[in-house]
Amino acid sequence: MPETPPGLSLRERKKFETHRTLARAAVRLVAEHGLDKVTVEDIAAAADVSVRTFFNYFASKDDAVVIAYPDRDERTVAVIEALLAAPPEVGTAHALLNALDDDFKRVEDNRDEWLARMSIFEQNLHLVSRMMVAQAESERQLVEAIARRCGLDPDKDFYPSLLFSLVGAGMSAAIRRWHALGGKASLRELLDEAMDAVVNGLPEPH
Repeated sequence: MPETPPGLSLRERKKFETHRTLARAAVRLVAEHGLDKVTVEDIAAAADVSVRTFFNYFASKDDAVVIAYPDRDERTVAVIEALLAAPPEVGTAHALLNALDDDFKRVEDNRDEWLARMSIFEQNLHLVSRMMVAQAESERQLVEAIARRCGLDPDKDFYPSLLFSLVGAGMSAAIRRWHALGGKASLRELLDEAMDAVVNGLPEPH
């Protein structure tokens, strides 16, 4: 799929591309030298922008590693729309997985970048916490969308948040497996396998 989303103005496209250039430079430098050895100045120089420009996009070098794309809010809206439009015969867990398909394609289309990013996360666990903070609002909105699809109250009913947590755990396990395999397996097939296991109650293997 194209790196830059369709329908953007020239200004929006340039901002998207600058964000991606900085994020890729941050991951490459940190993978090569370690997080502590890389500075904001290094990342800006590698991306051929000023330090001032860097801070127009990221608050810190940690964010440059963690926030791969600038359109998280737009992607959240698109995922929610796809989830709510899914046919009722499709289970909500699989409907959510399908709604996230473009996000997974982004990962596979930029395999080396994401393999490096995940290795950096393993070596710098505080970045995982930073990622969770960055995703918190999107996750809240997705839980509300699950509740809406199921006709439930996200604050009073346990199911929406529990389903989201289970689906998230399945996706996390599949992505870690993909990373362990060096990105040589199909990420979507691993995700489908994990989701089938979650939906089936994670039966004990024989």
